[in-house]
Amino acid sequence: MVRTTSKQPRKQRKARFNAPNHARGQFLTASLSHELREKYNTRRVRVVKGDTVRVLRGDYTGEEGVVDAVDMKRCQLIVHGVMVTKADGTEVPRPVDPSNVQITKLNLKDKLREERLGGGE
Repeated sequence: MVRTTSKQPRKQRKARFNAPNHARGQFLTASLSHELREKYNTRRVRVVKGDTVRVLRGDYTGEEGVVDAVDMKRCQLIVHGVMVTKADGTEVPRPVDPSNVQITKLNLKDKLREERLGGGE
């Protein structure tokens, strides 16, 4: 985790920008839906490709889609169905911040991830 004792926003931004990859994973966490919270007994989890998320903030509030990609460098998610139209008419994906989404369905193809979550016991 990126620890900064400074209250200065410029130093906090710099710490996030220069964070190593193992710390960036914590920036890519999102809250779980109420059903998943009860099932797995945890509040938030890291978002991975294949999870289904609901957008909670911004122009695409209420949109639900599968995460197509996770941009580690910019700490953004590419959600299927969240597109913006360019001036020439082509549609391009609009990156979404992980703090603005809620996970509604988990991708449990990774057995280690399933083990960490507890498997809903």
